[in-house]
Amino acid sequence: MKRILIIYTGGTIGMVESDDGETLVPFDLDHIMAQIPELGKLHLQLESYSLPKPIDSSDMRPEHWCTLTEIIASNYADMDGFLILHGSDTLAYTASALSFALAGLRKPVILTGSQLPIGMIRTDARENFITAVELAGMHINNEPIIQEVAIYFEYKLYRGNRTMKVSAEAFEAFESPNYPVLAEAGVHIDLNKKNLWRSPFDLFTAKPKFDSNIGVLTMFPGIQKAQVDAILNVHGQKGLILQTFGSGNATREPWFIESIESAIERGLIVLNLSQCDKGAVEQGKYQTSAALKRIGVIGGADLTLEAGITKLMFLLAHELDPDILKEELTSNLRGELTES
Repeated sequence: MKRILIIYTGGTIGMVESDDGETLVPFDLDHIMAQIPELGKLHLQLESYSLPKPIDSSDMRPEHWCTLTEIIASNYADMDGFLILHGSDTLAYTASALSFALAGLRKPVILTGSQLPIGMIRTDARENFITAVELAGMHINNEPIIQEVAIYFEYKLYRGNRTMKVSAEAFEAFESPNYPVLAEAGVHIDLNKKNLWRSPFDLFTAKPKFDSNIGVLTMFPGIQKAQVDAILNVHGQKGLILQTFGSGNATREPWFIESIESAIERGLIVLNLSQCDKGAVEQGKYQTSAALKRIGVIGGADLTLEAGITKLMFLLAHELDPDILKEELTSNLRGELTES
């Protein structure tokens, strides 16, 4: 029997009503397992680990990503797959972060959650949980079918670092706008095997390290110099996500270009990501992005915001030579971007 480690972090999937019936509070994993006796029919050996203090995913921090990385690494040799139960709000951030921290991954790490707590009548938690466990245990010729960090939600399996949350209310809460789904669950689980990631590295290596000294600057019509300079001059900041219009465009106001250029000359790494969910940054395609390319802004292709933030945090933490760091940012390390 394949061994699957279920890691419970908290979130809606494990919450129950409080005594006053007005709020939701985290509960323990035993409660979740009791709600789904069907898990015993999967012929998998399920083991569990719960964070000492389960948290709402809004409180998720890079320190928790490091803890999850270490849990997976310490159990990697003994387990055939991993399932992480996680709140949906920051689930795509955690999935992206883990994809970078787990190099040479040859086993499934699947994250899931729910929009309604597992104890509610109309909950989506049961199906998400059961199918995610089944996916984590799928093997062919004793080799895991899925060998990457993925998100399973509402009948679809997505690459973790290609996914974003798009709805606070619908059960179809996630989308992968620039990459096809890995699998769809209906009467059967249909795997899109050609879309599955296979690591180019021979050895599994865990690198639980992130530097959160970054910022996000979102462009909007009428943005002021004082606002831009305030974000560019945050003490200790090492990297910045510049969220631009369309295919990477921003205002050509001289003061804006000069402010960004000055920050880059001071050593700030600036990564250009589009505010659009679909499509990619193509710096130089229009005049409004040519100046950004000229001054050293790095084009982020079709990275999601979640993947861009976590990838930048991950690379900054490893104190790479600036030229190598920039090359890594634009390279497809874990299937997170489409290389031109």
